[in-house]
Amino acid sequence: MTSRFGRGLRRFVDSLQRGLFDEVPEAPPEPASADPPLRHPQATRELSLDGQRIAFRLARVRRRSIGFVVDGQGLTVRAPKWVALRDVDDAVREKQGWILARIVEQRERAARLAASRIVWRDGASIDYLGGPLTIVVAANGEPGAGDTAFVAAPPAGAAAPAPRLLVALPRDAGEEQIRDTVQGWLQREASRVFAERAAHFAALLGVRVKRLSLSSAATRWGSANANGSVRLHWRLIQHPLATIDYVVAHELAHLREMNHSARFWEVVRSVVPDYEEARTRLRREGRGDV
Repeated sequence: MTSRFGRGLRRFVDSLQRGLFDEVPEAPPEPASADPPLRHPQATRELSLDGQRIAFRLARVRRRSIGFVVDGQGLTVRAPKWVALRDVDDAVREKQGWILARIVEQRERAARLAASRIVWRDGASIDYLGGPLTIVVAANGEPGAGDTAFVAAPPAGAAAPAPRLLVALPRDAGEEQIRDTVQGWLQREASRVFAERAAHFAALLGVRVKRLSLSSAATRWGSANANGSVRLHWRLIQHPLATIDYVVAHELAHLREMNHSARFWEVVRSVVPDYEEARTRLRREGRGDV
């Protein structure tokens, strides 16, 4: 049996770190299908919600309340061990509007992901700071070849070509090689841009970031630790700068308020007044609530 001291210590350790998501899957979600995930592959219970049969995974965990997560696999309900099954079912029914809305979002996200799957080749397009970036494979010795480099679009009208990323690789480079080279460049850009934005918001908030590092977590855009360490997902570099600013400000605000209280959100609002717009955009990504 866990002692009262042990439970208190666990709560204290959990409070030292705060991220963008309170409820996150335990593992990276499986690729979502084109249909709503009405049946979790590890389902242990099933209910009818608004005329639809929803089979969900029930996980018994150490927590004080019932939590809900909808991801590419379906619905997971986390409940304390002492909560009766009928109370779990009642909680699911009470939350059915939220659950069904998240299932629809997962279906729409799966469709977007299928439509935007990148084929890593010369001429492919990726997102960079919220806009398209065309990959151009330029072998050594060809005009423009050298280190991987960003080339801005020329100033012109609306028909101007998208910015280009010159990738110094052999012309017959495979998809994996092109992907690794491009993602390496994106991660270097992420380190540079995130450091600049973190310095900007640290000065505004009066906090100190002792360590800033990149993350590739499956469920979080960012996290902050009470010791001043901040982690940001490198794929944020593909989002508009306004979205990056929100995530950076969110995590740095945790260095003043290690919670998601009303006071915390006022700290965020003090430096990103329209943060709700970026928060909504990130929620559409399907990684969790913000």
